Amino acid sequence: MSKRRADEPVRSRAMRVAVNRLWAQLFGIGIVETEEDFGTQGALPSHRELLDWLAVEFRDNGWDMKAMLKLMVMSASYQQSSRVTPELLEKDPRNRLLSRGPRGRLDAEMVRDEALALSGLLSRKLGGPSVYPLQPDGLWRAAFNGERTWATSKDEDRYRRGLYTFWRRTVPYPSMATFDAPSRETCTVRRIHTNTPLQAFVTLNDPVYVEASQALGRRLMNEGGQTVADRVRYGLRLCLVRPPKEEQVRTLVELYEKELAQYRDNETDAKKLATEPLGPLPENLSVAEAAAWTSVANVLLNLDGVLTKG
Repeated sequence: MSKRRADEPVRSRAMRVAVNRLWAQLFGIGIVETEEDFGTQGALPSHRELLDWLAVEFRDNGWDMKAMLKLMVMSASYQQSSRVTPELLEKDPRNRLLSRGPRGRLDAEMVRDEALALSGLLSRKLGGPSVYPLQPDGLWRAAFNGERTWATSKDEDRYRRGLYTFWRRTVPYPSMATFDAPSRETCTVRRIHTNTPLQAFVTLNDPVYVEASQALGRRLMNEGGQTVADRVRYGLRLCLVRPPKEEQVRTLVELYEKELAQYRDNETDAKKLATEPLGPLPENLSVAEAAAWTSVANVLLNLDGVLTKG
């Protein structure tokens, strides 16, 4: 296929729509903000020539989405710092001029998948029927007067990616709904992200995230080294993908020591926190230590750098 000039008019709207959606996934907002409407009622593109050029590249590379995503993430616009200054905020409050890198909370499915991935629980199996991961007890019984129940999946299916979660429009999966997943009653092209206290309640207390915290805590004990500080540093590097700050290390070491002292005096609570719902501890791990590391892991999974990108 011969190359064409980047400024040649792009006649196919489908190519523009496709690259605009990929751009929105990475930058948080499309070049055309109304991803669902490229017509006369939609928003005008913020960078028309850029949209045309991306569409031409997309066409000339055989509609290869991976190649287009690589092109976008390798760009200077994407790789610049997301730190904002008062001057930039005044001139470009919504980052429509690309004056800084993108920053935003992950989508609902990604929040859950990342927690499972960091803990080592995530199943990377592809395809197959819908699955029924953990959710709060009694939700379906209350909604359907006891006529229907949620049969939690077993083994690997319990940890499948959020994409495979069974969805009932009248009772959507609660943790994903809290993170703004659409109900699927109507087609939703563009998600609106909110920031509410309920989201913190989910990542701190929902059974999925408690189980992920237990698994991550055991991972820190097995892979993080011999000292508390080494394990904390390992956890921070694992979750934030950057060298940890010593202030963060000291704070989490203090948290671990405080939690350990508490759970050494309360074996019942320690066993519950360390094993429910994940399951029994390996014989070489202390119950009190596992409970303390579960608390540390729960904090790690709730760090801003874990739940947001940029």
